[in-house]
Amino acid sequence: MGYPMPRHKREPGTLPRPLAVLGGLALVAATGVAIRFLPAGAASPPPPVRQPPVAQPSPSVSSAAVPERKVPFVGFVDTAREPDFDLSAESRRTGVRHYLLGHLVAGGDDGCAPKWAGPRATLHPDADGGDPPAPDADRGDPPAPDADRGDPPAPDADRGDPLDPGDNPVANRIGRLRALGGDAAPTFGGPGVEELAVTCTRPGGLAAAYRRVVGAFDAKAVDFEVRDSEDGAAVLRRARAIRAMQRERPLRVSFTLPLRPYGLNAADVAMLRTTHKAGAEIGTVNVLADMESHTAPSGRLRRLAAAVQLAKDQIAQAQDLPDRGQAWRRIALTPVLAGKGDLSELDARTLAGYAARHGLAWLSLRGVPPSPDVARILRGP
Repeated sequence: MGYPMPRHKREPGTLPRPLAVLGGLALVAATGVAIRFLPAGAASPPPPVRQPPVAQPSPSVSSAAVPERKVPFVGFVDTAREPDFDLSAESRRTGVRHYLLGHLVAGGDDGCAPKWAGPRATLHPDADGGDPPAPDADRGDPPAPDADRGDPPAPDADRGDPLDPGDNPVANRIGRLRALGGDAAPTFGGPGVEELAVTCTRPGGLAAAYRRVVGAFDAKAVDFEVRDSEDGAAVLRRARAIRAMQRERPLRVSFTLPLRPYGLNAADVAMLRTTHKAGAEIGTVNVLADMESHTAPSGRLRRLAAAVQLAKDQIAQAQDLPDRGQAWRRIALTPVLAGKGDLSELDARTLAGYAARHGLAWLSLRGVPPSPDVARILRGP
């Protein structure tokens, strides 16, 4: 009698088929539970996708190649210290076409008479403005006004000259500079002096004082070296006077302010905000940056760039700019040197490249004059 043959012959050491099936199902279920508790993206991560590098804003200053755009250089002349400065001769020699001339300060019994700082010159308080001094052939002053250059008319004798001829030979030679295609802007205020906005409290007096200067030189631009930002009344008087002048004629206005490691100080930022809200248009903020000595720890240009970056954000906020990047073109940078060697040729190239890349309004220098090669680099070709 034979035995029936089994349906499947199991190999020794293997599980019966029912048990193997149950084990496989259990393994699948356990794997699903484990995947559920993994962090998102941990299971089957997608292959990395190469993205183009994104430029991150950085306050650093590099010595990379300077872009094609040339940032203008604006010279500064302290007319009290350099009364013999010849604008047209220096312009021909250096190629600099634009200057700021300082400093116009408060004078007169009522503080409403603009005068040049130092013993050299005074603007007559009774003048109504609008006319330059008559040329003096012995001084080599500019030729008679030329209508096609838009120069102001000859002085009206019954009003008197708004300037005392010869008292400020630097300012009185602006006409020659204009003939070369350049210009110069008078600067109100300055360190250690009182600006007219502080002293001239008579209604309408401040705007009239500014008009006398603007008219006397037929100025297209003026600068204010502000040191009174904590005087709220003076800030508002100046803002309203600027607004009144700008409604009467096209007039570019710049403010010169000290730069700190943290940007602009709080009072200066508040002053810019008040001036903007009063309706005055401040096209440029010229930051005076004390240059660290060449013996300072490394990174002094990076620290300077970081301070300018902070000032840029403050200016954008104070002037309600929709894009903070728009503030770059409203910034002018003026390093102030304590020693001739505080700015090397490499430093100058780096600063020129930095200004060009960010599109700054202009570059300038103050303090101890640097070497001729450094000055030449900052002025550009």
